[in-house]
Amino acid sequence: MLKFKNRDNKVKVIFVIKSVITAAGKGTRLLPITKELPKEMMPIFSKIYNNNLIVIPLLQFIFEQLYGIGIRDYCFVVGREKRSIKDHFTPDETYLNELSKKNNALMSNFYKRLEKSHLIWTNQNKPLGFGDAVKRAERYIGNDNFIVHGGDVSIIGGSKHPVLRLIKTAKDDPSIAAVLLCKKIKDPKRYGVPQVKNISSSVYLVEKVEEKPTKPKSNLGLLPIYFFKPKIFESLKNIKPDKNNELQLTDAIQNLIERGEKVVAIPIKSNEIEIDIGTAKTYKHALETSYKIA
Repeated sequence: MLKFKNRDNKVKVIFVIKSVITAAGKGTRLLPITKELPKEMMPIFSKIYNNNLIVIPLLQFIFEQLYGIGIRDYCFVVGREKRSIKDHFTPDETYLNELSKKNNALMSNFYKRLEKSHLIWTNQNKPLGFGDAVKRAERYIGNDNFIVHGGDVSIIGGSKHPVLRLIKTAKDDPSIAAVLLCKKIKDPKRYGVPQVKNISSSVYLVEKVEEKPTKPKSNLGLLPIYFFKPKIFESLKNIKPDKNNELQLTDAIQNLIERGEKVVAIPIKSNEIEIDIGTAKTYKHALETSYKIA
């Protein structure tokens, strides 16, 4: 990892790790707004800049969170029709010049972060599943470890982003091939569910994982935020599409386990809250929660 001093002469740590942010879903559960607006660009509330309340696309909020913990390499997996995402993440000097001084400063801060980052774009032309989206980043990842972050979910609250705990968990045990993030759930219909046993008070050994099981083996659900070693790509090549012709990332994780690789999970903390914009109901919660916590 790299270190540098910021303007306040404080040492800031930059993790030399790549990230894959998936934003290729069609968002059909949020129609009709998602006919033209990618669901990952749906707005939430934040005070990420100067403690002033702003409305920010969730995808930008995720980028800002990862940037804030030092990540600078990003691969965005988008659908073929999602040009608006790439446009939003491309600095536009002409647009800046048309803004007032206050609004110019707001957008300039975002653009400066983009200019200090390395962004690449890859397409998932058809909705072929979360696993397929991650698989498309293989050339970008190469032999490096990486973070996967779904573009329609974020974690807010807490003093440190859970990605830092994912990285630390993997760093503390080099035999780990994947670190999953989980939370307690009541309804497993929208989650992958792990079967686990305790390694410590904050780390579970994952013995099995299933996607949306009818008889869940635990009360834990996986969140779409992961740490992987590049071994996951071999597992993605070993699995077959499900009944909906989609490659499930949970199936690839199960394949990792079956190949004898060590997979662990860590829970979100009590002061961390999932922001999920996948449905109208969860989006309502996202707006209310982000406004309250912002």
